[in-house]
Amino acid sequence: MRIEKTFIKDLLIVEPIVFEDERGYFFEAYSKTKFRDLGIDIKFVQDNQSYSKKGTLRGLHYQNPPYAQTKLVRVLEGEIMDVAVDLRKDSPTYGKSFSVLLSAENKKQLLVPQGFAHGFSVLSDTASVMYKCDQFYNKESEGGIKFDDPSLSIDWGISLEEAIVSEKDQILPFIENCNSLF
Repeated sequence: MRIEKTFIKDLLIVEPIVFEDERGYFFEAYSKTKFRDLGIDIKFVQDNQSYSKKGTLRGLHYQNPPYAQTKLVRVLEGEIMDVAVDLRKDSPTYGKSFSVLLSAENKKQLLVPQGFAHGFSVLSDTASVMYKCDQFYNKESEGGIKFDDPSLSIDWGISLEEAIVSEKDQILPFIENCNSLF
């Protein structure tokens, strides 16, 4: 596995070593030992999976402490624009967003640590997304930021006028009014 650091501390792109031959390919998406050898020691407790149509936008979501989640996000089928926003108030990159194209083809993963809001948009006809979490979901600790917050200037790679967004995500506050406890 190879780790690529982003401009935001602790937000990492993980690239597996892929073995290909005439049958197809094989790779380890996650290995506790290999992650630990790379300095990442996380105990994942839950896997989540979603299936979405082209133009779907999910997020930006987070959970406050003590249920804050680290996520390891990957795409099983299709292509997404994956986005993370730094909510750590003492961070020099507070309020900054990072986006990366994740796809079944490129097999990249994004490690989103606790203290970040996360979301994605679907660029392909459909996409199946799976992510590991180091904390269980807790409804009372959930929070979010509106996807079109002008202070974030996120390029989701899709038309926001045509985006398929849940009612819940449409009424989230901008970052300046969110209830983040990081």
